Amino acid sequence: MIASISALLVGIGLGIQHFFNDVISGMVMLFDHSIKINDTVEIDNSLIGRVLKINLRTSEILTRENIIMIIPNSHFTTERVINWTHNAKLTRFTVSVGVAYGSDVRLVEKLLVEAAMEHPEVSKEPKPFALFSNFGDSSLDFDLKFWSEHTFLIEPIKSDLRFAIDQKFRDNNVTIPFPQQDVYIKTPIDMRPSS
Repeated sequence: MIASISALLVGIGLGIQHFFNDVISGMVMLFDHSIKINDTVEIDNSLIGRVLKINLRTSEILTRENIIMIIPNSHFTTERVINWTHNAKLTRFTVSVGVAYGSDVRLVEKLLVEAAMEHPEVSKEPKPFALFSNFGDSSLDFDLKFWSEHTFLIEPIKSDLRFAIDQKFRDNNVTIPFPQQDVYIKTPIDMRPSS
């Protein structure tokens, strides 16, 4: 009986502790304005959303999937949080792609920049640019760097750029390789004596 009551009291104590952590975190958020309504935030590299409401204990976040999530306020003070809205007006993003060995790398650079410059949601100043990032195992690797104001909807913009890059590569006979692996099969030597 005493053990059951002790376990119950421990559970209640932990619940009260979490409750007060959330309330204190909410007060901090409301007074220091580190996170405000309509800010785009990323919590612990897993959840990206727009802040709809900040209450004393919880906040409401609208995700890119158009789902409203209720997040305890302590997550904003104890987890790693990126407030994309606090950045400069423009934020830089990257789209990576690999091309086959033997490709004209200057042509690839030109096509990547063209694809970005033609997208209406990509900033023209600063100008997008492409980096030849690595000699990969089965491809020459490039990173397209571009700036945009639209941090909340950046994934559809990246998707648009990938479609445009694929089409430009097809039109200019630039190949995107698939990973290749060589398999060597060793056959055992027949150890039987010859007759």
